[in-house]
Amino acid sequence: MTEDEHPARAASHRSMDAVGRKARDEWVALFAEDGFVQDPVGRSPLDETGEGHHGHEAIGRFWDATIASIERVEFEIHDSFASGDEVANVATILAHLPGGLLMRTDGVFVYDVGPDGLLRSLRAFWEWDRAIATIAPTPTPPDG
Repeated sequence: MTEDEHPARAASHRSMDAVGRKARDEWVALFAEDGFVQDPVGRSPLDETGEGHHGHEAIGRFWDATIASIERVEFEIHDSFASGDEVANVATILAHLPGGLLMRTDGVFVYDVGPDGLLRSLRAFWEWDRAIATIAPTPTPPDG
């Protein structure tokens, strides 16, 4: 993965950092007032209309309905492609769920940033059924 500084890549890192620290208000504030989240893109149980979550209030409700219930989130960035005002991160999200469960979400996560450094959008391309099928007990590290 390239570490070249790019405004959208930097914004994506700020977003992942805030999620990893469970900093809800900080994460919402990373978005422009008219910014939006589509996670995942299209219709899903997280977005029945498929139109995304627009504006700070809706983005905050998205957090409350999804991220808030995750005990810990880790991001594994496999590659990152910055172009124009956007970056597409090829990544795996490890969501540590209540009850000692782990869900792996493989996808492409696209961040669009404005000239003010705020996110205009976060569009996450991943497959609901594929991610849900990965839910399993968190592996126990070997003794050593």
